[in-house]
Amino acid sequence: MKILVTGAAGFIGMTTTLRLLARGDTVVGLDNLNDYYEVSLKENRLARLTGHPNFRFVKLDVADRAGMERLFAEERFDKVIHLAAQAGVRYSLQNPHAYVDSNLVGFINILEGCRHHGVQHLVYASSSSVYGGNTKMPFSEHDSVDHPVSLYAATKKANELMAHTYSHLYGLPTTGLRFFTVYGPWGRPDMALFLFTKAVLEGRPIDVFNHGQMKRDFTYIDDIVEGVIRVMDRNAAPNPDYDPVAADPATSNVPYRVFNIGNNDPVPLLEFIGAIESALGKTAEKRLLPMQDGDVPATYADTTLLDQWVGFAPATPVSEGVARFVAWYRDYYKI
Repeated sequence: MKILVTGAAGFIGMTTTLRLLARGDTVVGLDNLNDYYEVSLKENRLARLTGHPNFRFVKLDVADRAGMERLFAEERFDKVIHLAAQAGVRYSLQNPHAYVDSNLVGFINILEGCRHHGVQHLVYASSSSVYGGNTKMPFSEHDSVDHPVSLYAATKKANELMAHTYSHLYGLPTTGLRFFTVYGPWGRPDMALFLFTKAVLEGRPIDVFNHGQMKRDFTYIDDIVEGVIRVMDRNAAPNPDYDPVAADPATSNVPYRVFNIGNNDPVPLLEFIGAIESALGKTAEKRLLPMQDGDVPATYADTTLLDQWVGFAPATPVSEGVARFVAWYRDYYKI
């Protein structure tokens, strides 16, 4: 197949593209290479893709309407994996317009491209952040997600609503994937694992929010990518049992689906830090701080629907995944 992967120089985008290329797909990778975090890491991820005969890179911002229209018209993609977005809960508190441009304007450009150019299936990144103020655990796709606690989360919820509209109006199969705290080699420098590892190796204290009373459903990158590709291969379809009187947020009477991709095993933050300490052979100096605005105390993915749909559920233990990340980090930064 010919597949568009947006955010191809990103953490999930690069790893997904490598898997698609390995199985013989043709991939056009799009990224704007912005400076939200170190551009050199994005360029080095991209270097792992360039040179492959079935890969072509396009430097373009998804918010560029004319550029996106040209790209879809020229390339005629079979399927689209849309991972490009302005990420980060905390960054959204200071830079809200970046989220509107990338996550809303960019997403409508993706939807329009898919609608007008015969794309068979759009798979896009949502986020566990959409669960916002929910306290019922584990988080289920059947639950309402109408109380976001950050603008980032609100834009991801908006993406799901926009996708449903296009599935309803134009019959476009769309599947949203709610990722839960993705980590692993080549990960994002703004995420806890990267920040903690760097600080411990440099002998600096680490900031531990909510005084360490946090739990996260840490999900290893290879598990995320396995889920993304399996879902892409099975187009979204209407739910024959959908009841509009008791509407299920996870499905519809149109080709629309939403799935969690998480490890289904929330880990206390202090235990996660312990895995980092063990892999590094060093003890972290912890600076205990209050909860940050826009954050939530726990995430926990119910992955029943994903398993039923594609026969897969993430299961990589945190100790194993963290050790792989630390080995990559030491090699990448020569530490």
